[in-house]
Amino acid sequence: MSEENKIEIRNLHKSFGKKIVLDGIDLDIRKGESLVVIGGSGTGKSVLIKCIQGLLRPEEGSILVDGEEVVGIDEEQKEKLHSKMGMLFQGGALFDSLSVWENVAFDLLENKGYDKRSAKNEAIRVLRQVGLAPDVADLSPSELSGGMQKRVGLARAIASKPEIIFFDEPTTGLDPIMSDVINDLIIESVKGLGATALTITHDMASARKIADRVAMLYKGKIVWQGTVKEMDKTTNEYVVQFINGSSQGPIKVEV
Repeated sequence: MSEENKIEIRNLHKSFGKKIVLDGIDLDIRKGESLVVIGGSGTGKSVLIKCIQGLLRPEEGSILVDGEEVVGIDEEQKEKLHSKMGMLFQGGALFDSLSVWENVAFDLLENKGYDKRSAKNEAIRVLRQVGLAPDVADLSPSELSGGMQKRVGLARAIASKPEIIFFDEPTTGLDPIMSDVINDLIIESVKGLGATALTITHDMASARKIADRVAMLYKGKIVWQGTVKEMDKTTNEYVVQFINGSSQGPIKVEV
């Protein structure tokens, strides 16, 4: 494994029954890099993340994180792996039964040995980082707007200072201005932690803003990868069709 890579994926295959979702993926994510994987709904973007997290086991292939194989690890190794990772889920996925601060501090309380007082103080500090005032801490998630819930989700993702952060469709359901705010916060958070980031999205404005590099997933394969500048100049017909949102091209929408 190359020293500059945080994650190295080789020949990754994952199917569900007869449906092939990942079909021989090769992908490197460098240390401290923000990689964005683009592609339509149902192209296997979320499955890719779950394989890296060790939550799904591929039929074939290798996933190295810091040089250690993820495929086939046991529960104890999985816990160690997850302690390096943070995740911002598509729908926020906040726990309704917990207050905002308890959501943010969830990993600190469950796995990092914080007592309640220090966990709450740390949660308030991280909430400030994502632009939320301390008085939000004791509210329940249901009392927050969609944009605020997304910020709380981001605060939870970064609270335990992870080395790797996954962003699953971070701007879905947000208006363009709030989407831009979230994109800015993602950039600040990732750079502030020196973390490696993998984002999956079909929001091209978001991809352009937060990506150091972009990879396109189509029918289980990486059909193109490069920088944002290279993406805007490419003649790859899959990428051109996708970033322009055109119905004409090699990507066929299954009705």
